[in-house]
Amino acid sequence: MSDGDDRTGNLAEASETVTLADVARAAGVSTATASKALNGKAHVSARSREAVLAAAAALSFTPNPFARALNRAPTNTIGMLTSDLDNRFVLPVLLGAEDAFGAGSLSVLLADARDSVVREQLQLQSLLTRRVDGVLVVGRTTNPRPPVQVVTDVPVVYVYAPSTDEADLSFEPDNELAGRLVADHLVAGGRRRIAMVSGEDSYAAARDRLRGAAAALDAHGLELVGSAGSVFGAWTERWGRTATERLLARHPDLDAVIAGSDQIARGVMDAVRESGRSIPVDVAVSGFDNWDILVEDARPPLTSVDMNLQELGRLAAQALVDAIEGHPRSGRVRHPVRMVERASSGSADVEPPR
Repeated sequence: MSDGDDRTGNLAEASETVTLADVARAAGVSTATASKALNGKAHVSARSREAVLAAAAALSFTPNPFARALNRAPTNTIGMLTSDLDNRFVLPVLLGAEDAFGAGSLSVLLADARDSVVREQLQLQSLLTRRVDGVLVVGRTTNPRPPVQVVTDVPVVYVYAPSTDEADLSFEPDNELAGRLVADHLVAGGRRRIAMVSGEDSYAAARDRLRGAAAALDAHGLELVGSAGSVFGAWTERWGRTATERLLARHPDLDAVIAGSDQIARGVMDAVRESGRSIPVDVAVSGFDNWDILVEDARPPLTSVDMNLQELGRLAAQALVDAIEGHPRSGRVRHPVRMVERASSGSADVEPPR
């Protein structure tokens, strides 16, 4: 799997006094970048490579024999490392990845870090000692995350939560596109007074969806109704109800609400109905994630954006297989999403189904 001279081996942590992390710190780069630079890998800038080599020489860094031992024949085993196995967004990604791995007769070892940085590193080391050929790192949110500290010549691909290291390969759903699709759909249905009720602004998905929706409305000569401060809240039905009650009180001519998630959308729909308004005749509602148990049982069924997570996992898994076979890539891949139109966002002049 090595792209460089096999005589150099895989460079990992050195003696008890100097580690790869020390080299990375001295060079001002991530541990993953330092490893790639020392192993002669591509996708590392000349400036970073020179800094890493200079730091390694200054610190008298030497490779760990354990890492050298990992330079061996493939085991046809893949490691999948997740931050939160119970997360509903993680499961479809894992299913898609497992389908792709299964097609190539690869065995999969699944490790759950339970949203703990320390546990993640321990689980990662466990996978490496089992001599996996590659590691797929599955995040619990789309917030960018630091790269894992892989100091052996084992390819790593990130999915859902992208790596902050541009030299890594990451796959994520296109949340800005999701926001644009919803806004365009509502405008096409005759809506002009559109508001947004989203989740916590600490989530990249919430910010990206808002950015996409606002940009689409701006292209139509419109803007979101309500102050920016009322957009963000919690990922709950309660927040959807509370925020929508406030919006309707301040903007009684509101004719559509973009909910930041399907769960929030259920609360939005409750508040719209309780105000005496009809969905979708008076107010159209749309969500994100296309969570079947929420969208199909909503009254009326909820329009939502499907993030194509299973396909996202499959693509990331195939990219990892390609890297193992000597064809690595780098960068952030934003995978397209799709609108699933249902009765909740029908045109303003169409009566809802009964």
